[in-house]
Amino acid sequence: MTASKLSWVEYLSRIPRGMRIAMLVAIHAALFTLAYLAAFVLRFDFSIPASHMDAMWAGLLPMLAVKLTVFGAMRMFQGWWKYVSLYDVMALTRALLAAAGVWLALNVLVINPTSFPRSIYILDFVLCLFLIGSTRGGIRLLREMMANHSSDVPKVPVLIAGAGDTGEALMREITRNRNIGYRPVGFLDDAAYKQGLRVHGVRVLGPIDVLPQMAEKHGVQEVIIAMPSAERKVIRRVVDLARRSDITARIVPAFETVVEGRVSVQQVREVAITDLLGRAPVKLDTQAIGRFLEGRRVLVTGAGGSIGSEICRQVMRFNPDKLVLLDCAETPLFFIHRELKSHHANLEPCIADVSDAERMEAVFKEHRPEVILHAAAYKHVPLMEAHPSEAVKNNVLGTRIVAELADRFNANTFVLISTDKAVNPTSIMGATKRVAELFVRHMAHQSETTKYCAVRFGNVLGSNGSVIPIFRRQIKDGGPVTVTHREMTRYFMTIPEATQLVLQAASFKQGQLFILDMGEPVKIMDLARDMIRLSGFTEEEIPIEISGIRPGEKLFEELALDHEDLDRTEHKKIFAGEDCGELSPKILERLEKLVEQGQDGDDNGVRRTLRKIIPTYATEDATPDNVVKLAT
Repeated sequence: MTASKLSWVEYLSRIPRGMRIAMLVAIHAALFTLAYLAAFVLRFDFSIPASHMDAMWAGLLPMLAVKLTVFGAMRMFQGWWKYVSLYDVMALTRALLAAAGVWLALNVLVINPTSFPRSIYILDFVLCLFLIGSTRGGIRLLREMMANHSSDVPKVPVLIAGAGDTGEALMREITRNRNIGYRPVGFLDDAAYKQGLRVHGVRVLGPIDVLPQMAEKHGVQEVIIAMPSAERKVIRRVVDLARRSDITARIVPAFETVVEGRVSVQQVREVAITDLLGRAPVKLDTQAIGRFLEGRRVLVTGAGGSIGSEICRQVMRFNPDKLVLLDCAETPLFFIHRELKSHHANLEPCIADVSDAERMEAVFKEHRPEVILHAAAYKHVPLMEAHPSEAVKNNVLGTRIVAELADRFNANTFVLISTDKAVNPTSIMGATKRVAELFVRHMAHQSETTKYCAVRFGNVLGSNGSVIPIFRRQIKDGGPVTVTHREMTRYFMTIPEATQLVLQAASFKQGQLFILDMGEPVKIMDLARDMIRLSGFTEEEIPIEISGIRPGEKLFEELALDHEDLDRTEHKKIFAGEDCGELSPKILERLEKLVEQGQDGDDNGVRRTLRKIIPTYATEDATPDNVVKLAT
């Protein structure tokens, strides 16, 4: 940057630190003197008696010495060129009170002037607070005004939807950073009491419904949604109004806001389909999760998958002693290890198949995990319908091997990641996951050292098994977007929300089955329409086609069986299912037979045995017509 383009703030920043401190001390001394003399002038109505004039001049130097010493000791000569906030005003007040106390004690106990009015202390304090506070605030205001007017960055006129804490924080950052390319022209908020108010000098122009008129009036190009906890219908309304006004809708994501504890323009992004689900931010008992994970050796199976990799990211937040990432797919394992290795010194990637008992035993011997988060599973319903034996080997045998090793090696906790498709299953995938649940809950009664539990939830947006990537690719290819049935509905949550709640549920001391609150079910047809609109297209440009229900699919999913009475837990989004007890010898015998049939590749035998173990597994023939009848 050339010297001619340097701002006055940048010039000041280049002054040596010692010289800057000296300048600040001199400015404060001048303000202290001004406040002190003004206090005498006001006290005597602009006519100071001669008897008090001598006391005034005699007390000037002691006052300056005391205040400059106190301010120096309390580090008040630092960090005020650029910013000022309520915190700074409070710190200034404390420093002035301390200085006033020392000055009063010095005057009374040492100097003891008889003609020094006591009211001067109060007047001096008030005037000092006003002069120094207004000077600091004025410098910040002047800097921000000059920065915004002198910036070479093009400013995009924007509206901010939401005049709450998030909108205020966003506005504050935009105001103080001249390199941010936004120029807010107003806020929109449905709260009646906020209408006409100003936030950092920018007015609340009206409710959200006036967006089209305000966009046209002020030449707005974008609207930023700053309402992290807003309901789905509110965000959709803003998005629809923005689309009709031909402007871009962006959003401050709820998850980032909560996790990071701050709001930044860097977080602002275009509205995604996850935002239209309206999931409220998850509030966690981080202390309980910390006690559960901190300093522990943690093993995550299926660590390269979408759920497993996010579990690894969340676990890292709680400082485990060691994190073992296990997967049989080398490429995704390589990338999640590469992503996380700079954040944790003791990170171990392991290539292993959970259905390989010998290999898994070697992993347990080497790493001695204390917490096992078992996310490895085959999840794609149609594929598992075509390969039942493989589903059994991975979902049933793999779970049994890892669960039994957890007991043998005295692990503290074993957690199975389950699915709503395990409830009254109509698919091989759902039935095998139900068997895995039953075995894990059986182990809870068998083990004396390990706590076993399963956490059941529905579809996860953006996961490898989710419909979202499929829709996104179909839209990119120009359509059509295929939906299997007009009435198909599913429960959805985001990957971060699901994994956080898994860790929260696992931290509970009691319980064998935990079921996550998935909110309201969403129609897949509505999801497809939203994605088309968010991509900037209409249904005429990207048509939706009904492809028919695939083998094993339901029209809707359930989260609990009829006999599973749910109890509330410490967390409002986590429910506990009833204890199913130990498996009978007959069921254990059938489970052993199921595993043998899976290893032998006996697909028909697998289907027959699954029906015997899971009475609610209801598919006789995996045809669309039968699946529809069973699902409805």
